[in-house]
Amino acid sequence: MNLVRTAMLLAFMTALFMAVGFVIGGKGGMMIALLIAAGMNFFSYWNSDKMVLRMYNAQEVDERSAPEYYGIVRDLAKNAGLPMPRVFVIDSAQPNAFATGRNPENAAVAASTGLLHALSYDEVAGVMAHELAHVQNRDTLTMTLTATLAGAISMLGNFAFFFGGNRENNNPLGFIGTLIAMIVAPLAAMLVQMAISRTREYSADRRGAEICGKPLALASALQKIAGVSHQIPNDQAERNPATAHMFIINPLSGERMDNLFSTHPATENRIAALQELAREMQAVSTPPVRADNPVRKSRSVPSTGWGRGGSEPPKGPWS
Repeated sequence: MNLVRTAMLLAFMTALFMAVGFVIGGKGGMMIALLIAAGMNFFSYWNSDKMVLRMYNAQEVDERSAPEYYGIVRDLAKNAGLPMPRVFVIDSAQPNAFATGRNPENAAVAASTGLLHALSYDEVAGVMAHELAHVQNRDTLTMTLTATLAGAISMLGNFAFFFGGNRENNNPLGFIGTLIAMIVAPLAAMLVQMAISRTREYSADRRGAEICGKPLALASALQKIAGVSHQIPNDQAERNPATAHMFIINPLSGERMDNLFSTHPATENRIAALQELAREMQAVSTPPVRADNPVRKSRSVPSTGWGRGGSEPPKGPWS
């Protein structure tokens, strides 16, 4: 079903791309846009993950360079029944993470240094489980291809702004067509991109919580990330806003509302869904208490970040 949805999405975005080409240059422009879209779809299918990782200057790590972080991803991938993805770190103070790749066999996950420093072991595991859920649901292909085509449609809109007025002979709709290419097409691409991202985030939250087994750890991570992400700029994301929907929390400033123009659902709604899931999991896992066999109370040991005991604050794997 995901493959069918991906094909339908690509068909729609390609048609939108062609429509912009038609508005700018008539039939000739439409054919040129079709060739460009076909080439971009083919190129993006094989290279979109590399493009995104290079865009954010992500550095690959292994068991020697980042043993705890790498170990978390390895254990979670095993829990999910997934091949081991490539593991990357982004040098950014903003706590955030994303996944990319055309399929589970060619997947990559990336976390920022800010996320690894700010969150506890369980919270990092919750975030990376969410990203692996995207890989397992094959969302990564759709999200990276959508980012590429949405960026290209916006580029065509800018082209129409500068050159559309000089091509009225080829433009069958004249100035109105140029205006449509400038405003309506990029807006339509953005709305499709946002709608897809928002529906998939809830699904990835739920599946990620099942993979790591701790919905409340993921809920806590989301709360922490959302609390500071808009205060710490992500310069690469600001320069490439078409990739914003790939992150676990929107890396751009000013996106807090769960409405038509949000790349992500409201964090409060996601946390509430995870809390409800935690109650469901607790109800399933807790056996009924018999009067002749009461459950003993046990002390819980608080998590202090990356498995270190005592009262140390969370430090992450880079300290």
